[in-house]
Amino acid sequence: MILSCQGISKAFSETKVLENVSFHIEDGEKAAIVGINGAGKTTLLRILVGQLQADAGTVTLSRGRTLGYLAQDGAVDTARTIYEELLSVKQNLVDLEERIRACEAAMQTQTGDALDALMRRYADLTHAFETGDGYAYRSELVGVLKGLGFSEEDFGRSVSTLSGGQKTRVALGKLLLQKPDLIILDEPTNHLDMRSIAWLEVWLANYRGAVVIVSHDRYFLDRIAAKVIEIDQTKAITFSGNYSDYAAKKEQLRAAALSAYMNQQREIRHQEEVIDKLRSFNREKSIKRAESREKMLEKTDRLEKPVETKADMKLTLTPRCQSGKDVLSVEGLAKSFDGNLLFENVAFELKRGEHVAIIGDNGTGKTTLLRILNRLLPPDAGRFRLGANVEIGYYDQEHHVLHSEKTLFEEISDDYPFLTNTQIRNVLAAFLFTGDDVFKRISDLSGGERGRVSLAKLMLGNANFLILDEPTNHLDILSKEILEDALNNYEGTVLYVSHDRYFINRTAHRILDLTAHRLVNYIGNYDYYLEKREEEPETLKPRSGSGAFAASGVSRPAETDSKQDWKARKEEQAKIRKKENDLKKCEEKIAALEAKLKELETFLTDPANGTQAAKLQELAKQQADTSAQLEALYEEWESMAQ
Repeated sequence: MILSCQGISKAFSETKVLENVSFHIEDGEKAAIVGINGAGKTTLLRILVGQLQADAGTVTLSRGRTLGYLAQDGAVDTARTIYEELLSVKQNLVDLEERIRACEAAMQTQTGDALDALMRRYADLTHAFETGDGYAYRSELVGVLKGLGFSEEDFGRSVSTLSGGQKTRVALGKLLLQKPDLIILDEPTNHLDMRSIAWLEVWLANYRGAVVIVSHDRYFLDRIAAKVIEIDQTKAITFSGNYSDYAAKKEQLRAAALSAYMNQQREIRHQEEVIDKLRSFNREKSIKRAESREKMLEKTDRLEKPVETKADMKLTLTPRCQSGKDVLSVEGLAKSFDGNLLFENVAFELKRGEHVAIIGDNGTGKTTLLRILNRLLPPDAGRFRLGANVEIGYYDQEHHVLHSEKTLFEEISDDYPFLTNTQIRNVLAAFLFTGDDVFKRISDLSGGERGRVSLAKLMLGNANFLILDEPTNHLDILSKEILEDALNNYEGTVLYVSHDRYFINRTAHRILDLTAHRLVNYIGNYDYYLEKREEEPETLKPRSGSGAFAASGVSRPAETDSKQDWKARKEEQAKIRKKENDLKKCEEKIAALEAKLKELETFLTDPANGTQAAKLQELAKQQADTSAQLEALYEEWESMAQ
């Protein structure tokens, strides 16, 4: 074990963020920490690396082990070039190399004992250099820089000229070259394109040390993680397996918890009905039985209803009207900036109902293409044509459709004046903006919050053709899943740019890869794209036996299972109907006997009948028999009502 986390708790003011969080990381283990935005993932990482003090609990790193941490805004030295900044990680090897060169130069002028001493020193230095992998460190450095998306022309650029995302990539490169025993990464894929993410996946998968990752990139987590630690409502739960394994187990647990809750609720309602019925019999024994059941019910350890987080945010995308079959036709589009060609001769068509993803490396022109199609930029060449009745809804990753000076309420009310105040609040509440949140200014919102406001406006637009630019940026996993469900249920047409491979896998019918200034078409999701892009020509043939399942009738067992399930349901329904009929008959008998008993009691207590001794004696016997029968029926009813 390399890291132990025991009983960590943390609160800010009166708000609990983490409570009694415990887990451990084994040597070489790859683990992911997941949870909704605000769950406390970054807080936990800062506690693990000692940047933040926990209110309670301990974090223990094994003796002699090293730890490296990449924050979302990794710090770098802006006085150096990109290459120099990464080279600083290997400063010990640089120093060794300089001393070796100095020894080599000195040996040219020395003789005798002095030369022997220099040669021994030279041997020691070269051994240390070789042991530290000195002959490979410069090529390794170049490999990391290129893997993270920097070209050789970028190596000499000053770090001070880089964007925030590029600086984070430099910080990530430094961390990878340090090779600590435990790497802790906070959203490492945020500023990487698909090619760089794929490179990082391979690097981390082959890394001998342990890795802890916070990320919303589910595809990345699927490829790397073997353990998932979920932070949910201040608590931590550990799941073995990758993200997909975690998601399946989480759903199973939620379904089991909901089933247990619903079963208990049904049993509670049933017992309450039995208690009410026993009380209605108004007999001493039945009342005692009712009281006994009531006490048992009070002692029941009641389950809490599982929280369905997705239910709090509802996203429904509904076209106002149906477009024509031909939605978009693009012919020969080209665009350059400052002599830099982005793309040329781009041509494709979209049909109604298609969901198409555009992918490609950073800087290839994906966003530019969307802006051209939305008439925000003119093309240098080519043209495009929209089909009949096409209404566009545009989601801009920079959220230019929002007005920074407005409040959330004004942002919706100004664009949709026909909505009432209640309707506006309901729309914003569907995207988790409640109470005074609606009076926040757009300029004060986080990137994820602005994304949710843009999605709210998109929902209200009722467009039948959605053009989306990185719609999952800044969204947590739960929000991504809600958007995925909405798009999968959307009957209109969708064209979007995304680097979220999991999102593409769930929502795309077709992929357009913008590469080498052209679009390459793949009919399928991201996994299909990878398969087709990488497979060899001979593997393009259909796999042998691909039709065997249909021919051999593999589906028959499923049909048999279905029939058996149907038969079992029918038998269960028959049992329920029989029980209900038996209860009804028993209640009818009870009602008849209670009526008879009441008549007997009325006759026996009437003073006018006091002289009929024989009659009274016979009726008293009937009363005792009827009471006995009634008690037996009460017990029979209670037994059937279990």
